Amino acid sequence: MSATEPGAGAGPRPAGPPDLGALVHPGSVAIVGASADPTRIGGRPIAYMLRGGFSGRILPVNPNRSEVQGLPCYASVDALPEAPDVAVVAVPGAAALAAVDDLGRRGTRAAIVFTAGYAEVDAAGAAAQDRLVAAARRHGMRLLGPNCLGLFDQATGFYPIFTASLEGGLPLPGRIGIASQSGAYGTHLFTVARDRHIGTAMLVTTGNQADLDLADVIAWMARDEGVEVIMAYAEGVRDGDAFARALAAARAARKPVIAMKVGRSAVGGAAAQSHTASIAGNDAVFDAVLAEHGALRARTTEELIDIAYAATRRIYPVGNTLGVITISGGAGVLIADAAEAAGLAMPEMPRAAQGRLRAILPYAAPRNPVDCTAQAFNDLSLVGRFTETMIAEGGYRSILAFFTQIGGAPSLAPGIRRELNAVMARHPDRLAVLCVLASPERVREYERDGYLVFEDPSRAVVAIDAMGRLGEGFAAGPLGAPPEVPPVPLPDRTPSEAQAKRLLAAAGIAAVPERACASPEAAVEAAQALGWPVVMKILSPDILHKTEIGGVVLGVADAAAARTAYAALLARAAAAAPGARIDGVLVARQLAGGVECILGIHQDPAFGPVAMFGLGGLFVEVMRDVVFRRCPFGEDVAEAMIRAIRGAPLLTGVRGRGPADIPALARMLARLSVLAAQAGPRLAGIDLNPVIALPAGEGAFAADAVVTVRDAG
Repeated sequence: MSATEPGAGAGPRPAGPPDLGALVHPGSVAIVGASADPTRIGGRPIAYMLRGGFSGRILPVNPNRSEVQGLPCYASVDALPEAPDVAVVAVPGAAALAAVDDLGRRGTRAAIVFTAGYAEVDAAGAAAQDRLVAAARRHGMRLLGPNCLGLFDQATGFYPIFTASLEGGLPLPGRIGIASQSGAYGTHLFTVARDRHIGTAMLVTTGNQADLDLADVIAWMARDEGVEVIMAYAEGVRDGDAFARALAAARAARKPVIAMKVGRSAVGGAAAQSHTASIAGNDAVFDAVLAEHGALRARTTEELIDIAYAATRRIYPVGNTLGVITISGGAGVLIADAAEAAGLAMPEMPRAAQGRLRAILPYAAPRNPVDCTAQAFNDLSLVGRFTETMIAEGGYRSILAFFTQIGGAPSLAPGIRRELNAVMARHPDRLAVLCVLASPERVREYERDGYLVFEDPSRAVVAIDAMGRLGEGFAAGPLGAPPEVPPVPLPDRTPSEAQAKRLLAAAGIAAVPERACASPEAAVEAAQALGWPVVMKILSPDILHKTEIGGVVLGVADAAAARTAYAALLARAAAAAPGARIDGVLVARQLAGGVECILGIHQDPAFGPVAMFGLGGLFVEVMRDVVFRRCPFGEDVAEAMIRAIRGAPLLTGVRGRGPADIPALARMLARLSVLAAQAGPRLAGIDLNPVIALPAGEGAFAADAVVTVRDAG
């Protein structure tokens, strides 16, 4: 059992998103295991709250002391003068269980359990963790942890946390919330933010997540008025539906979620049985769920902080375009390269506007990037005039100004601020970003004026692009309903290809015309009826990847070739899989002029059935150019998936080749998603590979189908 999974013995989790008000904004807090030493685990929370000016009541509990850090101390939970709203449990082993039970009986609503030695250690620890959670649930009390570093709420000075990071300074006022499974990494994020002078409203670390988990914290921050931006650090997802609901709640509140997830692990076991499963690692599915809800994934700590910092301006440009003003042509090229890598559009300035800028400064480069040259040293009005023209006539939603050292020079910075401020006052809806090298005091001045400030222009471009992607997510309209698909009962065991295609046909998913044949003569008759040439394949529920054993023969053009292929297929199957059940040979019409695609279903342990789409053949085997989406979904989502792959031009039409029947593909993918959602967990996976997408208006047909079913019972 992992440290993030609750044991079955703890009982069911309470339904619905929890109210964490008592946990994060309490009026009183007990410290069970309080220490007079402000450097010990039981002493740090008290010292930090005294230093931070916590407005509530701090109630130390320690049977060996009457006073702790200047506060009255109580011998036991029962001796407390009131039932605390929340308690910190910083005592070992059995004493922690007793403390939770005592607190619950007193009416405490939440506990933060620092104590370690539970499910993160071994099976005995997991059983002890179950007992801890069961004790809390008997009293309707919620637990954070165990094995938890704690949390803080900057606005109220509430610091039930034992990190050493606060020795370097308390968090600055701000609107960023941090939700982290890891205590050490969560406090690392806070420290990096503080050292960059970025304010953080709150941090909640979830530890073993025996009760409250990361999804609960994100959902709470989505409702909390003190948080406008959410940074999340995840090691895994326990409840996929709850996590998705939390992301949806954040998007509904227009609060961006920027997540970092570690553990790029592939799904084990069944991965060897399915193309879809082998590609749909936990990591790829996590990305798909974030994208579904308009959340972003950061690749590095630096990127996570940069994007959250940019989001504090709360300007999320839809249809984002970047206009660049620079005093360096070289920097302009670097920024253009970074924008292209990010997929951020940098349209050229209108020709008439370019002419007007050249009239102001004949040797300027006015296309975009717009280079006002070092002449800005002599005439700071160029900064304002060029920037105004870019916004008013270029229409850019985001502006990046590269002023390097002159932006920090005492002789020039005041004039630059004056010129830029006059322009931005007329365009408050534009995202304004500066790349300057300046003292911390000068940077704070620019930030107070409303600018984002970066030293590295490439990092600035990544953050600007992220704001546009967030804007697109917030602006997304309602999705179409999934199609109506009749429930299709699953067989008791994994079916053969022919049986699988009959199952799919019942859900409205078309296959290439074909016949199952039990003799060479039947194969010849089928081929004549279907029309030469045909494809012949071994038919067995035990041979899923037929090409790997030579179990597929293409281009069978006449009766003699059909008889030969039939015999060869049986011989190859007998040699490669002597114990396999053989149901004969499948004879199918050989389609020409289409694009090979792959459609699949994978059962993710956290998020349930997930659909995959990509190009077939080498594209899926080598390039892994695929997209994922949780099931079910409608045809609009399916078409967006199809158009999202890198190889989409092969389907939309390229180099004189007409488009494929994308609507037919979208109908098939949407119906497959509904079939998977209705089938339940006994459906282990589906691979339709290849699906032949014929030219527009001619349909899409599954040429091969593998439906993997967990045996009944």
